[in-house]
Amino acid sequence: MKRYNIGIVVSEFNFDITSMMLERAKAHAAFLDVNVSKVIYVPGVYDIPLGVKKLVEDKDIDGVVTLGAVIEGETEHDQIVIQHAARKIIDLSLQYDKPVSLGISGPGMTRLQAEERIEKGRDALEACVKLLKNLG
Repeated sequence: MKRYNIGIVVSEFNFDITSMMLERAKAHAAFLDVNVSKVIYVPGVYDIPLGVKKLVEDKDIDGVVTLGAVIEGETEHDQIVIQHAARKIIDLSLQYDKPVSLGISGPGMTRLQAEERIEKGRDALEACVKLLKNLG
């Protein structure tokens, strides 16, 4: 059976949270016997689609996991960031015919809520692997 190669794009913004999401994803990859072959760090969630594009263009990458935390601020900036990033992420998945899972928590959450959602890193990795197995 093929051992899948997964790429991960992780936002450095709110890195205290996203670094824990990354660790959960890596641990779950080991549990599922898939290889995390590349990790790309980008400044923020808004920048994730470019990292995704680089990974889906790589013939050695089977699927991509996105990790980020969009915490509510004083404006509605968080809504705009997540909506545009999520739309482009799914567009890239469909364009390149590779699974790209959405492991971005938010918008509209507090820092405490973001901390409570670090397992989304594990969940996003699992979703990517399930898509590979079910659609591959």
